Amino acid sequence: MLQKKIYEQIKGGVIISCQALPDEPMYSEKGGVMPLFAKAAAQAGAVGIRANSVRDIKEIKEVVDLPIIGIIKKDYVDADAFITPTIAEVDALVATGIEMIALDGTSSSRPNGQSLDEFVAQIRKAYPDQLLMADCSTLEEMVKAEQLGFDYIGTTLVGYTKQSRDLAIASNDFELIRKARQVITKPIIAEGNINTPEKVRRVLELGVDSVVVGSAITRPLVIAKPFIEAANID
Repeated sequence: MLQKKIYEQIKGGVIISCQALPDEPMYSEKGGVMPLFAKAAAQAGAVGIRANSVRDIKEIKEVVDLPIIGIIKKDYVDADAFITPTIAEVDALVATGIEMIALDGTSSSRPNGQSLDEFVAQIRKAYPDQLLMADCSTLEEMVKAEQLGFDYIGTTLVGYTKQSRDLAIASNDFELIRKARQVITKPIIAEGNINTPEKVRRVLELGVDSVVVGSAITRPLVIAKPFIEAANID
């Protein structure tokens, strides 16, 4: 069973998010950059990759043999949700043979006024065996996502939505994760502000099934800034 196989592969490990948007230095119109990050992640012992766009996913699949969590980030004028927000993005991701698809699992507005319930039902009707991960921002959204039948529940959007702006995944010793583990039975993937080895170890100790680390490893601009700021001493 695919679900069991993937779970066994990523259980207790680190998934590296290899992404770059058009306004970032590591983005290349010609491609070829994200596969290098993915190869480095694989050599370091990563158990999976999270990637954005059909192009990057295809290129990464050519160089590493790891499960990939695929997304397509796309903005729609009538919606706040932008991570794999419609069936068009899901169709494109499924066509790559992706192991898992992550999508906005929040209460944020969706394109064409579609509810999350309707969207999940639409995906399940078209692709009943596709593994799905819910990118959530609050505990209530995580509980709802489990009720809707998502295979994996993520903390990806904590602090990034209107309804979670006052939340921080790392506050009070990862209180949100501790509460989620008490009520969520599906696998939980911790993601968002997991930017040190100590935080990785801590969230695993708290019972999450896997951890996604991205910016702290694969976004040189973000990595460099604290060092530059530290040198600016008046």
